[in-house]
Amino acid sequence: MLKQIFTIAPLVLALSACTEQATSQETQANQTATSSAQQTSEYTVVKGAEDRFGIYTDYTLTSDISHLTANQKDMLGLLIEAAKIMDDLFWQQAFAHDKRSFLSAVPSQAQSFADINYGPWDRLNGDKPFLREFSEKPPGANFYPADMSKAEFNELDSDTKDSEYTLIRRDSAGQLKVVPYAEAYANELKQAAKLLRQAAELAEDPDFAKYLNLRADAFLSNDYRPSDLAWMDMKNNDVDLVIGPIETYEDQLFGYKTAFEAYVLIKDKQWSDRLAKYAQFLPELQRGLPVEDKYKQEMPGANAQLNAYDAVYFAGHSNAGSKTIAINLPNDEYVQLEKGTRRLQLKNAMRAKFDKILRPIADQLIVPEQRENITFDAFFANTMFHEVAHGLGIKNTINNKGTVRAALKEHASALEEGKADILGLYMVTQLFEKGELTTGTLQDYYTTFMASIFRSVRFGASSAHGKANMIRFNYFANEGAFTRNADGQYAINMEKMRAAMTSLSKKILQLQGDGNYQGVGELVQRLGVISPQLQSDLDKLSDAGIPVDVKFNQGKAELGL
Repeated sequence: MLKQIFTIAPLVLALSACTEQATSQETQANQTATSSAQQTSEYTVVKGAEDRFGIYTDYTLTSDISHLTANQKDMLGLLIEAAKIMDDLFWQQAFAHDKRSFLSAVPSQAQSFADINYGPWDRLNGDKPFLREFSEKPPGANFYPADMSKAEFNELDSDTKDSEYTLIRRDSAGQLKVVPYAEAYANELKQAAKLLRQAAELAEDPDFAKYLNLRADAFLSNDYRPSDLAWMDMKNNDVDLVIGPIETYEDQLFGYKTAFEAYVLIKDKQWSDRLAKYAQFLPELQRGLPVEDKYKQEMPGANAQLNAYDAVYFAGHSNAGSKTIAINLPNDEYVQLEKGTRRLQLKNAMRAKFDKILRPIADQLIVPEQRENITFDAFFANTMFHEVAHGLGIKNTINNKGTVRAALKEHASALEEGKADILGLYMVTQLFEKGELTTGTLQDYYTTFMASIFRSVRFGASSAHGKANMIRFNYFANEGAFTRNADGQYAINMEKMRAAMTSLSKKILQLQGDGNYQGVGELVQRLGVISPQLQSDLDKLSDAGIPVDVKFNQGKAELGL
């Protein structure tokens, strides 16, 4: 994501508390799902957990919408209402308890923390419970019965059990069954579809209206591909919407099930025009990847879109724990090969993290003589090209193991994020040396990249992004890409960091192409850890009061609607 110099209005974020109305079927599923927690009149906070209740800093999501017409502003309100339904649905997927009754039993000092974590587990601390009545978070969240084993799932005879859009539940006899999202969440999805159709009537861009109607259809049919294809055809819409069951990070059991989320976005056309040229380099960069040809035989399209936006509403998975600052979608490999992807840079969210988190981290952990290399331009570029780099490599294994995502299962997300990070830096290097990136110095991008590792590794092992950064930090350390002085400050060695970037890129691309599940598991086990020394350095950030992430004040009131 290549964001350059923006001045964004400060954001203060509080969390939107949306009312959950479970369907009768989902309520039954919640009741049958086992949980280690006892229902109590009030939960109690784990000793010491309150020290983490302040790790999020407030930021208000807003944007200049004066250029929107009256219809577009009305449409924006409808999209926010639809997003709130996604928030309700994600609560149901993440946690097998009713949201309102749960939050009402949480001590007041922990309620905001429980709200932003969508349950009793600290998402940025390895999913550790912060309420005494709960033990470990089920790795399958509430997508599967909590007492289901992997072996039991594998024995289930169903063609749709590993579908991205189905739940696994038990029938009245205790046997596993498959329930499509469209059935499990029928009431909520019907209401969301109605709101999208109403918004489509107000949309002034016909392609956006088509997408909204097809997305509404998808909520009821469980078939999301037509709407994904339609989303790729949009070029001129001022308002954008990412909505539905999208990412699989929440499913840490298999990595199959998608979680509901939403982003309501206002396009920055001036910035988007500046970014448009970079997609054309994808085929050339693919050919130059430091790996054998068989690992780069799929050619990404050169028509992938790069756009910049102000985010005005986050909901569901996107609002849980750490906040996304850029998006690369759709995830459907068929759509990616047919039409590419769209890369959305959320510039106001990005500015929030740079000003309030990354810059203070650099002042603590980067040697003074390299702190001037920490720039917003480099942060934006590294973030943007992370998203672009998702399009590099291959989506299907070279040895008939199916898609990379299916072959690597629960490790797929962490390795894919690691690939995007390291190949994003590869793209920055290539484009800078070609003269296509002209802002700053190459050392700016590398030093800012290093500082960003400290930012993201604080997301913890339960986060695919956090795990990817742990692996990269330890790999770089082993390769001598940086040195650490007696004060716990880090200095970049440009030559060694570039060599490490190249060798790690090759390793990840090979693991993906081979569908090497065992190899990825060994990599995660060996390098996906925080050493005592690194933990000591990260503790300095907490002692200095540097927040781990942001939480958003957001909604129609913040936009003046």
